[in-house]
Amino acid sequence: MSLSHLPLAPLERALLDSLQRLDPSASESVLAAAALCCQVLNNGDVCLLLARWAGQRPWGEGYALPPLAQWRAELSGSTLVGAPGDFAPLILEGERLYLARYQAYEAQLAAQLLSRAADLPAVDEAQLSDSLNRLFASNLQQPDWQRLAAAQAVRKRVAVISGGPGTGKTTTVVRLLAALLEQPSSARLAIGLAAPTGKAAARMAEAIRQAKANLPVSDSIKAALPEQASTLHRLLGSRGDRPQVRHTAANPLALDVLVVDEASMVDLAMMAKLLEALPANGRLILLGDKDQLCAVEAGAVFAELCDGRGFDAAAAADLQRLTGQTVPVESPTSKLGDAVVLLTHSHRFANDSGIGELARRINAGDARGTLSLLQEGRADLHWQAAPTPQALLERIEQGYEGYLATAQQGEPSAAFAAFNQFRLLTAQREGAYGVAGLNEALEARYRRRLRLNARERWYAGRAVMVQSNDYALGLFNGDIGICLQTPQGLRVWFETDEGHRAFSTTRLPSHDSAFAMTVHKSQGSEFSEVLLVLPELPSPLLSRSLFYTGITRAKQRVEIWALAPRIGEAVATRAERAAGLAERLAVDPATQAGSAAPPESGAGHAQLPLF
Repeated sequence: MSLSHLPLAPLERALLDSLQRLDPSASESVLAAAALCCQVLNNGDVCLLLARWAGQRPWGEGYALPPLAQWRAELSGSTLVGAPGDFAPLILEGERLYLARYQAYEAQLAAQLLSRAADLPAVDEAQLSDSLNRLFASNLQQPDWQRLAAAQAVRKRVAVISGGPGTGKTTTVVRLLAALLEQPSSARLAIGLAAPTGKAAARMAEAIRQAKANLPVSDSIKAALPEQASTLHRLLGSRGDRPQVRHTAANPLALDVLVVDEASMVDLAMMAKLLEALPANGRLILLGDKDQLCAVEAGAVFAELCDGRGFDAAAAADLQRLTGQTVPVESPTSKLGDAVVLLTHSHRFANDSGIGELARRINAGDARGTLSLLQEGRADLHWQAAPTPQALLERIEQGYEGYLATAQQGEPSAAFAAFNQFRLLTAQREGAYGVAGLNEALEARYRRRLRLNARERWYAGRAVMVQSNDYALGLFNGDIGICLQTPQGLRVWFETDEGHRAFSTTRLPSHDSAFAMTVHKSQGSEFSEVLLVLPELPSPLLSRSLFYTGITRAKQRVEIWALAPRIGEAVATRAERAAGLAERLAVDPATQAGSAAPPESGAGHAQLPLF
């Protein structure tokens, strides 16, 4: 079958048309590789792993890709394919084929990270030791990973802090920023806070404002701690749908320290632009959970940065001297390994917590143990192993009963508090157990209960989620609004830094109903109770990270409505994205030098290629 008859998406077809204009004699195998690069990019992969696809039939029975050796030879001989540093639409590195722009993003990000890791700042160790002992005096765990994370963040220009829900990432970052400000040369640091979404940014700012009030530091240090946070897009000055941003190496951010929360949600392109825009001597502190879902766009940067972590003997000795902690020695396999610290003690889930134990078994890939735990009947876990659509809708109505009653009273604070008591999460948007169908079915029931016209969209109690950023209104993708009755009529209320704000229903940016939301959209949120629904049929969306992310949104209780096979498939499926960042950061096993010297290739700030 000719490539012209393959079921390609419009973007893939446009790419092939462009490449054929550049080289009318391009072989089918080269064009097929380009189409697949585009296709896997949409699925989250940064590159095409030739060994994974060689000989396969990616579009059904119509077209078979060549064997690996033949395919690689044809790619190497094509004018459309270059080596790293070449100006070509496609770049081949070993067995990885990239669209050129994404190869440049990955190479530049690796070079930036390694360059900053090699540039160690001057540290007053006596002051740092005093700061750590005072700021973390109440921590009794051994080793105290929060204290170790703070120590490394002060001693290095790149710090990566990963931890599950309730492990104190925000508490740690507030204290480490205070320790950094207490350094003799750091009194006037410009510190920025950012997150991928407006909701996450607002939550981070609020958490830091609350946490800094009780810090055992001077008023001047408290005053220097930031209280406002921005979205990454706004921080960089994104220009609509164009890939270019206002802040680059030529126009860097006016920051000495940048803290990024929910970093697991940051894709490769955004992270590369962020590092390029940060001044050469700037510090980067990334907070996230390596086990959560990756970014919607291509890349799993945060998870790759957490690979190969560990403290060698020298780093462990330094940290023990500074903190008084016994530090385990583990030779890192990444050149950034000792900049990565995992927080392991959960303050949200007690040792006997069913949710905490379930999270551990999911992350361990223990499908049998997960099902066994769900059958124990723990107080904070409930498993509905034979769900039906009718029973599900009745249970959801019951879950939102208290919220809908509260919403009729018209008081925003009470309505939001009630809405966060219970939340319905799903794995997918479509299908009987998808967001769209469940929201539609629920709202039809609510309209009948309220005796509204079937086509009436707005009513007191309707919950909506904003789907696009509107900087003029101060509303951002992921923000939740609640429709309430006011003397002026129905208005949609949102939580903001200044309190609750009401908007006319006609002024809102694009939005959807939000009684049901995807697990992806729930990242960073917390609810008292969660009802997680998995699809009836096998789905590529089911993965360990999705299951883990969904159940850990619950603080007190989680219900899982899913067939046993779907739970087993989710736990057994470890979603891995094709990328090369971890390999670029890896320690050379032949030398085990551990040097953080940046590679020569890709270290510059040249304009990114077209493709």
